[in-house]
Amino acid sequence: MVEFDRRNTGNRGGHHNRKRRFREDDDFDRRPPRRQYQEPVHLKVRKQLLSIAESPLKKTDEEIQAIANTVTEHYDDDEVKADFLDLTLQIVVEQPLKIPFVAAVILALNSKKPELAQESLIRAITALDERFKAGAWREIKLLLRFLACLQGILQDDGVFPILDELFSRAADLQAASPEDDVRPSCRQSRSELTQIQCLGLEIVKIILLTIPYIMASSASGLEALASNILDRTDIIASKTHELESLVDPYPGNGYQSNHERLSIIGFLQKQLRAEAAESWQLACLPRPWQAPPAADGSKPMAVTQHALHSITIPSPVPAGARPQLPELYFSVYADQDVETVPPTSSIASSILRDSLVDTINTLDYNRNATAKFLIDLDCYFSPDTFVKRATPFDRLREIEEGKSTWKPEDVAVDAVFSQLLQLPNPEHKLVYYHAVLTESCKIAPAAIAPSLGRAIRYLYRNVDTMDLELEYRFMDWFCHHLSNFGFTWKWTEWVDDVELPVVKPKKAFIIGALEKEIRFSFAQRIRGTLPEPYQALISEAKEKDTPDFKYDSDQTPYAPQGREILRLLRSKAPDSEVERHLASIETEASSLGVADPSIPSTDAYMTAICFIGSKSLSHVLSCIERCKERLLSLGPQSEAARRQIITSVMEYWKEKPGIGVNVVDKLLNYTILTPASVVDWALVENIGRGMILTQTYAYEVVASTVHKVTNRVRQIVIARIAPGLPTEQGALLDGTLEKERLQMQELFATIEDALVGVAAGIVDEMAESRDQDTDGEALLRGWGERWLRVFRRKMAVEEAWIRETLMSGREVTMEEVERLDSGEGMANGNGVAEGRMDPSHSLADLLEVEVY
Repeated sequence: MVEFDRRNTGNRGGHHNRKRRFREDDDFDRRPPRRQYQEPVHLKVRKQLLSIAESPLKKTDEEIQAIANTVTEHYDDDEVKADFLDLTLQIVVEQPLKIPFVAAVILALNSKKPELAQESLIRAITALDERFKAGAWREIKLLLRFLACLQGILQDDGVFPILDELFSRAADLQAASPEDDVRPSCRQSRSELTQIQCLGLEIVKIILLTIPYIMASSASGLEALASNILDRTDIIASKTHELESLVDPYPGNGYQSNHERLSIIGFLQKQLRAEAAESWQLACLPRPWQAPPAADGSKPMAVTQHALHSITIPSPVPAGARPQLPELYFSVYADQDVETVPPTSSIASSILRDSLVDTINTLDYNRNATAKFLIDLDCYFSPDTFVKRATPFDRLREIEEGKSTWKPEDVAVDAVFSQLLQLPNPEHKLVYYHAVLTESCKIAPAAIAPSLGRAIRYLYRNVDTMDLELEYRFMDWFCHHLSNFGFTWKWTEWVDDVELPVVKPKKAFIIGALEKEIRFSFAQRIRGTLPEPYQALISEAKEKDTPDFKYDSDQTPYAPQGREILRLLRSKAPDSEVERHLASIETEASSLGVADPSIPSTDAYMTAICFIGSKSLSHVLSCIERCKERLLSLGPQSEAARRQIITSVMEYWKEKPGIGVNVVDKLLNYTILTPASVVDWALVENIGRGMILTQTYAYEVVASTVHKVTNRVRQIVIARIAPGLPTEQGALLDGTLEKERLQMQELFATIEDALVGVAAGIVDEMAESRDQDTDGEALLRGWGERWLRVFRRKMAVEEAWIRETLMSGREVTMEEVERLDSGEGMANGNGVAEGRMDPSHSLADLLEVEVY
């Protein structure tokens, strides 16, 4: 009994468990009922609309009907209706892949509440009218696409009258000619004419990209109207633009190039012609408005149609933001034995690419959302358009003939690369496209990683014929991407190219890529990721965190003074003590017959600064700040001494030139160096036979310097066209702009003269060996031609932008300037273009402070 009682006492059961002592505690819960939360209807509709078509596990037609039913049932709720109408247009302009599905919701509503569909149309037309006045061409295209999907509920010809009027505006722009008016004040330069024609091309492209959605809509009997407008656009679309060669991604560079130059608008016209011959099948486009037949066999109700309100398209149309030069089609999957992306003969290549590019460039504020859309691409098109996600490439050969072999991840990656490698400039900073590819790879590594591998191999195979600017963009992305995934790559595939001479583009690419990888990490780690043949490319000197101070060796001229200068700078001694040792160097140099004694003294001074600042960027900036007055005084005394500053920096950091480029960039910001001195150092003083053109750091330092100069000119232009500018400030800005623009032109002229000499083989050292005409000399001339092509294009783009902006007087924001300048976004290796003037600076700051 004792044991029994002991076993049944306590809280683990038995007769004395307090929790079960009274049955009423179990039978009656005396706590108040929990409050039940009911989600507001407008939030429910919002979630449903935002997630439409995103999940392959849900039936899209059921999602559409559910949204339509909810909105119809709560039609009298102003909040539900207002939120729905606002969100509809917001999705149209921000998430282009969902436009057909949003249109299907409006079509479903039209059969239940025609007045709500009418209100949606009115809002779309109002928004379209506003965009026409602002010149927002992408949003115009997307709103027209939305209306095109609603063609079935539009009276008369629906969207076609708008397209007809748009074409009239495009034809007017294309007809613009400098001979139209013989007055000198009315003549247009070639670049101005080109800008006008590019706007006309963009309008025609919008028309052509709208037609497929009209023909895939629920409307019928529109073949004649479509054929008529194709006949009219053919005159413009089929014409070869004179500046297409300027943006050719594969100009050849002296090598045989098998790449065909494809104008986007040109082959789009041909694709639509071919599609018309096939009765407008448009197999890739989804048709969510095609409801399944009713179970009772009844016919669908008559459709309520609505009239489109008239739209006034300004004449002439505002320029707005649009491509500066003709657009060419670019693909990194062009030479595969199995098609993983639509061929250029298929309209699907244009439809898929356009929707993806708009999604990528519109959602630049959220790379994660962009990556998610890219991964879910197959949800937004017809079910048979793509193979299953992450299907291995080798398995594609087993697919039956006649079925699609297009991989959704290849199509997505191809679209990102088309923007990353767009000429003359991508729409956003390069680092944004890097981040989109990285996030996509993290979300779906099994699908994206193999696609990126094939893209890398394709681009590397074509490095010899690729435009130089695109080669460096590819190099930047390649190294940045590897840094996010452990620096792993199958370097053994390129091992044969390690033995090539450095003047070969592929060898130069390998050396430049390894240098950039070291910037993202450190030499010893990168060495550990490389096969044996690559080891020699990373010297032991690169593994040192701090390069040696050359004046520690007594064999170096002026060694005692150099060591003493270092000691004084470290101890933050007065400038007078430092000056005494600098004067000692100049005196000794004069006695040795040195033409400019300030050169060795500058070398000792700058080398000491570099050694002190070698710990970190903040250290070198702090030291430069303390020594700024002395460094600023060198330029007016001797241009050779100013260039010696660059020589000293780059010589000290010769094993890690990326750091040297960054220091030079900071010296430009402090105006210790001038843009002209940097270009003279790289392309005049050190040009030699042209070997410096093969070095990655040389391109970086010149491109970054040019970017600072052009950016400053653009900011002055923005200040000049600001509304409400007083006359006095306008006159002051005109003078400043003229001065800065002249300096920019002189800088480009210096670059042109230096590069023409290398390209023609007439620089001194090349001319001496011209009779031999070795393969090396021919390759160096090729490097000169590649550089020349890049900077001629940059000059043409800048001059055209300045003239157009000043003539049109349209307001330009700092965001647009950053977009136009985004091509140098990774120039200093950290994804941030340095030296931009803060937009909050006052007008006086802009005029008086030279910030390059």
